[in-house]
Amino acid sequence: MLTVTCLGQFMVLLDNTIVGAALPDVQHRLHTQLTGLQWIVDAYVLLVAMLLLSGGIFADRFGRKRVYLTGVAVFTVASALCSLAPSVGWLIAGRVLQGVGAAALSPASLALLAAAHPVPHDRVKAIGLWAGFSGIGLAAGPVAGGVLTEAFGWPAIFLVNVPIGVVLLLVGLRHLAESRNPSAPAIDIPGTVLSVLAVGALTYGLIEGGARGWTSPVILCGFAAAAVLLAAFVTVEGRRPAPMLPLRLFRRRLFTVSNIAMAVVGFALMGSSFFFSQFFVYVQGSSILRAGLQTLPVSTAMVVVSPYAGRLAARHGFRSVVTVGLALAGLGLLALGPVHADTGYGNVWWRLAVVGIGFALTMSPLTGAAIQAVSTQEGGLASGISGTTRQIGAVLGVAVLGAVVRTRQSGGASFEAGLNSAFVAAGAVTVATAVLTGLWLANSKHAERSAAPRRSTDPEAVATSNSASTQTR
Repeated sequence: MLTVTCLGQFMVLLDNTIVGAALPDVQHRLHTQLTGLQWIVDAYVLLVAMLLLSGGIFADRFGRKRVYLTGVAVFTVASALCSLAPSVGWLIAGRVLQGVGAAALSPASLALLAAAHPVPHDRVKAIGLWAGFSGIGLAAGPVAGGVLTEAFGWPAIFLVNVPIGVVLLLVGLRHLAESRNPSAPAIDIPGTVLSVLAVGALTYGLIEGGARGWTSPVILCGFAAAAVLLAAFVTVEGRRPAPMLPLRLFRRRLFTVSNIAMAVVGFALMGSSFFFSQFFVYVQGSSILRAGLQTLPVSTAMVVVSPYAGRLAARHGFRSVVTVGLALAGLGLLALGPVHADTGYGNVWWRLAVVGIGFALTMSPLTGAAIQAVSTQEGGLASGISGTTRQIGAVLGVAVLGAVVRTRQSGGASFEAGLNSAFVAAGAVTVATAVLTGLWLANSKHAERSAAPRRSTDPEAVATSNSASTQTR
C-alpha cells in the first residue's frame, strides 16, 4: 500500500514540473503564443486548486480506495489524451481532466496512508516517505522533461504517466484496503462550483487581457463576473452549516496572515518558474534538455532544505523563519531581474538556488502556522485550505506575470525585457510580503512558542506540514 500511494503522489508532482521543461517545444510544434502556454499550465492548476478540498471529502465519504483509483484512472486517461492533442485547445481540455484526476488522487493517497498506519510513530514515518517521493517527483521533473522532450517531443512527457497509472490501477485494485469516514461532512457543491467559476473568470481576464486589451468588453465582463461570483461564494459559504471554506477561520489573524503569505508563495514561485525554461531557451539559446538541467537549482534546493524548515520553525518560531524565507526568495527573484542573454550560467544558478532555499523555508512553517491557529479537530481542514491558497496563488502568478510580459511586449519591449520585469514584479511582491508578515505577526510570540511543541509532537500536524512542504504548485 505504501508504494502504491507514494507512487501516485510522485506521478502528480512529476507532472507539476515536467510540463514547464516542455513548454518551448509545445509552443513551437502547436504554433501557440504565450497566452496558450499560460492556459496549458493554469487549466491544470486551477482545477487542482478548486477541487482539492472537495477531493478529500469525497475520499472520506465514498471510500478512499475508490476515489484514489478513480483519480488515477482519470489522470492516466487524461495524460494519454494530452499526448494525442492535435491543438492547444485539445491539450488544455486534457489538462483540465488531469487536474480533476489529481484533485481526487492526491488527498486520497494521503488519507489511505494515514488510515493504514494508526500508530502515530508509524504514520509519521510513512508520510515522511510519501513526502520524499513527492520531492523526488519535483526534482526529477525538469530533467525528465528535458530528456523526453529532446528525444521524442513534448507528447512524451504525458505518455510517461500512462504505464505508471496502469501499474497503480492493477496493483491498487488487488492490494489497497478500503476505508471511509461515515461522519464526514456533506459535499459543498454550490461552494465548489462558485469557487471554480470565480477564479476561472478572474484567470480568464488576467490571461486574455494582455492579448485582447485591458479595456476590451469581454475582459471587463470577465472581471465583473469574477467579482459577482466571488461575492456569491462568500455569501453562500457564510450561510451553509458545513461550508468547504469556513470563513470564520479568517477572523484569526494567524490563520489569515499565514494563508495570505502562502498565496504569495504560490504566486511568485509558480509564476516565475513558468518562465525559467523559456528564459534559457529563448533568451540564452539553450537546448530544451540543457534548460531543464539549468533550472534544477530551484527544485533541488527546495528538496534539500524543506525537511529542515519545520525544525527551524520549532526552534526559532515560524514568524522569523517565514520572514527570512520570503526575504531570501524575493531577493533571489529581484537578482534575476538584471540577467540577460550574455549572463553566464555561473552568475545565474546561485540566484535560482536562493529562490529555492527561500521558498523551501516558508511552506512547512506556514502550514504549521495555519494548523496552530485552529482547533486540533480542524487541523486537516486548515492544512487543506493552506494548500488550496497556495494553488490559487499559483494560478494567479502564471496569469499576472504572463500579463506583465505581454504588456511590456505590446509596448515594444523585447521578450527578454518582459521576463526581467516579471521577475522583478514577483520579487517585489515577495519582499513586500516578507516585511508585512513580520509586522503583522510582531505580537504573535505566544502563538509561536505554543506552535513549536505542537508541531514537533502532534503526528497530524507533522504529517500535513511535511506533505505541504513538497507541493509547490
